[in-house]
Amino acid sequence: MRVINLSSGSDGNLTYVETENAKILIDDGLSCKETQNRLALLGIDGRQIDGIVLSHEHSDHIKGVDVFSTKFDIPVYAHDEVWNGGLWNKLQKVKDKNRRVFDGAFEIKDLIINPVEVPHDVKCFGFSLSENDKRISILTDLGHTDEHIFRAVEGSKLVYIEANHDLNMLKNCTKYPLSLKMRIAGKNGHLSNDASAEFVKKLVTSGTKQIVLAHLSRENNTPELAYNYISSKLADDGLIEGETFKIDVALTRPTTLFKLKD
Repeated sequence: MRVINLSSGSDGNLTYVETENAKILIDDGLSCKETQNRLALLGIDGRQIDGIVLSHEHSDHIKGVDVFSTKFDIPVYAHDEVWNGGLWNKLQKVKDKNRRVFDGAFEIKDLIINPVEVPHDVKCFGFSLSENDKRISILTDLGHTDEHIFRAVEGSKLVYIEANHDLNMLKNCTKYPLSLKMRIAGKNGHLSNDASAEFVKKLVTSGTKQIVLAHLSRENNTPELAYNYISSKLADDGLIEGETFKIDVALTRPTTLFKLKD
């Protein structure tokens, strides 16, 4: 299995996942042209993509879907309540035969995809993806975590987890009105570095070897701050980054390509 985040954050989210037989995108919040450009860095053509799996309807996750799906005749998968919540109208170019609905685990060739409902201000899902015993999970756009979410991704070798904002930076941000700050910091908003650190602690103590901090706010976080803060929080509990686990940060450009072996 190969996995790479090609873009992360409010400017657009795009993750490529490949198995021996399947090639899929998790979300596509970039233009069709930019999606093609970033896939080309991997030697992948749009015609090779077997499906686009969508977490929710927000534009930073679906911007390129209409054109990309139509151009290359690619199926688009989303939960029934996501389609009915507004996605039908937002993706008007996607052919009817390519509008796929999931309501539980589903397969794309040899890739098993388990949706994980997460708390956000619209119906939203993370995903746990498996090929044989190789398993990864992607959790972004969630206001809080709970035991159900943890159990759904427990055992993943690699987890992309949101670390959206630093609480002090958000509090002091002059560009955001109070209402937006409250939405972001609320239980259906986005994870702070503090909340992300607590969840990462549970993941690494349960055996996850690779963490990628994702969906960082351009205004209220930085890659260096998120990495240093969360690594420090774990070190306070004797969990040293680089020993039994590693932490990377997903950026607005393509970052680390991970290869999971048997």
